[in-house]
Amino acid sequence: MPRPMPLPRPTPAQATYGTLTVVFSTLAMLLLSQTTSGIGVAVITVAALGLGLLVAMTVPRPRPQPAPAPAVSPAARARVAPAARTATERVPVQRAAAPVLADSVREPAGP
Repeated sequence: MPRPMPLPRPTPAQATYGTLTVVFSTLAMLLLSQTTSGIGVAVITVAALGLGLLVAMTVPRPRPQPAPAPAVSPAARARVAPAARTATERVPVQRAAAPVLADSVREPAGP
């Protein structure tokens, strides 16, 4: 019989946000509704628990860090074809500097 996959555990942020949502939403709904019946309190409690679960599940989880790329020696890097290199590894092209104008380019002011 295959073993079932374990459920992911909530992060501390998820547990904190969910708990605070349940507590504060329950208090707010009880104070605003001013209910005194047991059924009203039960409905508010279930609604607050649902809201707390929704908030806890929407808190973003931290993403796993990708594994670092293995180090490549300079000798191995030199053996790679130039077309296979990434843009950051390519040698920048030297461009000729723009010629410097000796004369002023300004025109005389109009009438």
